[in-house]
Amino acid sequence: MLIVSNLEKTYPVKGGGFTAVADMSFSVEKGELFSIVGPSGAGKTTLLRCIAGLDRPTSGSVTFQGRRVDGPPLDFAVVFQDYARSLLPWITVAKNVELPLMKNGISTADRRERVARALDEVGLAEAAHKKPFQLSGGMQQRVAIARAIAYRPAVLIMDEPFASVDAQTRADLEDLLLRVRDETGTTVLFVTHDVDESVYLSHRVAIVTRSPSCVAEIVDIDLPDRRDQIETKSLPEFARLRAHVFGRIREMVRNDANLVSA
Repeated sequence: MLIVSNLEKTYPVKGGGFTAVADMSFSVEKGELFSIVGPSGAGKTTLLRCIAGLDRPTSGSVTFQGRRVDGPPLDFAVVFQDYARSLLPWITVAKNVELPLMKNGISTADRRERVARALDEVGLAEAAHKKPFQLSGGMQQRVAIARAIAYRPAVLIMDEPFASVDAQTRADLEDLLLRVRDETGTTVLFVTHDVDESVYLSHRVAIVTRSPSCVAEIVDIDLPDRRDQIETKSLPEFARLRAHVFGRIREMVRNDANLVSA
């Protein structure tokens, strides 16, 4: 469904250029939850922006359902890491969630039903008539997630979407994401620094190197389709997969530290 082929992104800087992503290749199947993890500074956000059509790669390509991505596809939704800048402060929470739906020919009644359901799913039903600045940072992030859910995209791209919420809310939102994927068949491309989260949510996890980044390994997550925060994370296979992914990332960080000290 989604193919990233030999993608490179280089930014011009004084005296040359900085390559954030180099020769990145992988594919994502329809309905798959595909996570990307790696050391800090691995160019993961740059990669997502190129996939979403928000940045143009220096070379290589992204194709969605056989068509090259040259701009933001209408079937994509993105939940940004910098969520606050994606919310309009002068309109209500409900209007922020409804905004992408207003250009799709969806009836007013259907839009309102989608908005109400999405806000209820992220625990913000009572905040519908508030303005974003009246909410905490974690609540604002949930508004951004609700907007993506209400849009019902074919591909949902998420850049560390749960980083700013507390542990219990994070667990609830992880399970909500799994439920949405199961109910809608949405394909999810998910970036996180949390190894446990990547293993718990995903069908596959791509481990990427530090910039200029490429795929070091893609790990198949052989866990039951139905996940549970306690039961799944108690499985020996979960522990093995977590240790493997964490170990690969830690190895990269140590190698970088050794190069710097040398």
